[in-house]
Amino acid sequence: MYRFFEQLSSRIAAPFIGETRRNSKVWSCRCGQSVFFQNSQCLACSAALGYLPEQARVVALEPAGEPGTWRVSGDADGALYRRCANLDTPAACNWLFPAHDNGEFCTACSLNRTIPDLSVAENPERWRKVEAAKRRMVAQLIALGLEVIPKSVDEQNGLAFDFIGVDLEGQPPTTGHAGGLITLNIEEADDAHREAMRVQMHEPYRTLLGHFRHEVGHYYWDRLIADTWWQDGFRHLFGDERASYADALEHHYQNGAPDDWQQSFVSAYATMHPWEDWAETWAHYLHMMDAVDTALGFGMSAREMELDYQPFPLQTLYDPQHPGGPAFLSFVNAWIELAGMLNELSRSMGQPDFYPFVLPPAVITKLHFIHLVIQNAGGKADEVLRPA
Repeated sequence: MYRFFEQLSSRIAAPFIGETRRNSKVWSCRCGQSVFFQNSQCLACSAALGYLPEQARVVALEPAGEPGTWRVSGDADGALYRRCANLDTPAACNWLFPAHDNGEFCTACSLNRTIPDLSVAENPERWRKVEAAKRRMVAQLIALGLEVIPKSVDEQNGLAFDFIGVDLEGQPPTTGHAGGLITLNIEEADDAHREAMRVQMHEPYRTLLGHFRHEVGHYYWDRLIADTWWQDGFRHLFGDERASYADALEHHYQNGAPDDWQQSFVSAYATMHPWEDWAETWAHYLHMMDAVDTALGFGMSAREMELDYQPFPLQTLYDPQHPGGPAFLSFVNAWIELAGMLNELSRSMGQPDFYPFVLPPAVITKLHFIHLVIQNAGGKADEVLRPA
C-alpha cells in the first residue's frame, strides 16, 4: 500500500516545481482552465462540469447518446453518468452518479431526509450553503474509504440529514446526532445567527463544515467503535461512554470545563462526555487532513519557516511502535507549523486565527488513535494526499 504519511514530511519540506506539483483541490477543464470542487460549468468555454466522488475529481462532460446521460469529455467509450437532480435547485449540486443507478440523486444528496422549507425567503440561500459544506465533508469521507450509506438504503446503519427550521410552536430544532440522523437548524447558515451562537456558547469558532464533521463523528463512533475491539482503547483514552450523558450535559452547562482542560482536550466542549471528546477530536482530525491536503496542493511549503516549535516525540502516539508512527508524527508536527503560519496570515488581514487551538500531547495521542481506526475501516487514510 502506498503510504501517505511516509512521504508527507518531504512534500512539506520540498518546494513544488512547475508541473510536478500535485493538487487535489483544483483540476483542469478540457480547455485548460482551472476548475474547482464546487464548479458545474467552466467559465472559460462553458463546458458542463461534474464531480466524480469515487475518483475525487472534477471533470469536463459531453452529452452521451441517451438523453440525460454524460461522458467524461474525450472518453468516447467511457462510462455513462447522470448529473444530480439537485443541480438545478438552490442546492446547486455538481455531483455525478453512474447512469445505470436507480434514483435521481448523487451519493451526497441521497443522504437528505428533510430539506428546508424553500417557501421561506431566506432558505434557498441557506440550503445552498449547507449543501456546499455537506458535500465537502462527504467527499472527504469517501476519500478516506469510509462507508457512506443512506438511511433510505439501510435504515438501521445508514446516515441521513434533516435541515429544518422552527416548528409550528416557534421552537428551533437542536443540532445533533441520533441513530444516524443528523439534524441541523437551517439558521446556522446565517452568518449573524451563527456568530451570535458562537459568542453565546463561548466557542473559538463555529462553522457549518465543523458542525458536520463533529456530528458525523458521533455516527462513526457507532459504526467503528461500539462493540468492537477498539472499545477498550477508546475508554482508556476518552473515558467510559456509559457514564450518564444527561448528567454530564447538565454538569457541563452549570459548571463549565475544568480549569486545566487544555492539558487533555482539544476544546472545552470535549470535556463534557467521552462521546463529545471523540466527536470534537474526530472533527479536528478531518480539519487537519483537509487543510494540509489543500495547502500542499497549492504549493505551500514549510521549508523556509523558522517557527521554534518543539516537535512531539514518538511516545506521544497511541501506538509508538506502529510502523506508520514516525510518518504520522511528521504530519502532526508539520500541521503545527502550518497552522502557526496561517494564523499569522489571518492576523495580517485583521481576521480571527485560522486555527485557534493548541494541541497538547494527550490530544495527539487521541488523533493517532482516530487515524488508526479510520485506516483500519477504510484503508485509505494513508493515501489521501497521494501525488497524482
